[in-house]
Amino acid sequence: MTRKRPEPMQVVKQRRDAALNALVSGVPYIRFLNITFDRRGDELTGVLNFDDKLIGNPFLPAIHGGVTAAFLEVTAVITLSWAHLFERIESGDLAPEDILTDENMRFPKTIDFTIDYLRSGLPRDAYARATISRAGRRYASVRVEAWQDHHDKLYAQGSGHFLMPQDPSPES
Repeated sequence: MTRKRPEPMQVVKQRRDAALNALVSGVPYIRFLNITFDRRGDELTGVLNFDDKLIGNPFLPAIHGGVTAAFLEVTAVITLSWAHLFERIESGDLAPEDILTDENMRFPKTIDFTIDYLRSGLPRDAYARATISRAGRRYASVRVEAWQDHHDKLYAQGSGHFLMPQDPSPES
């Protein structure tokens, strides 16, 4: 019995990047805040690309707290979605164009989300990484950390609980 030859790594990387781009670009608010994601294997790092419109207090200046909260929540939701869809993306069962056009494509819904503001967000790029503490079929728990210059000096952190999207049942 012969095994199926594995796909070239470049093809796999292109499919992963295209799927992540489709997942992120489908949400106008993510585009408005100019949040992008850096993917290394199955790990995602959210990047809040600095823009003057993100400043809440021009006298400090500091990134608006609502922008920080949105950045953390978006990072959590995209990380959960990525983990939820990863096997389908890897197998080729879910194509990037399907993510944009599938009407059944749903994101996890926030049940609650708590933010700890540890220091002011400086007027520069910010980074965030989410860690999934628990992910079941219906419920997930996530922690998110955000930093700017040094990963050891967090400027905000958050934790949240999410209702996971249910896969539509096949019609009988």
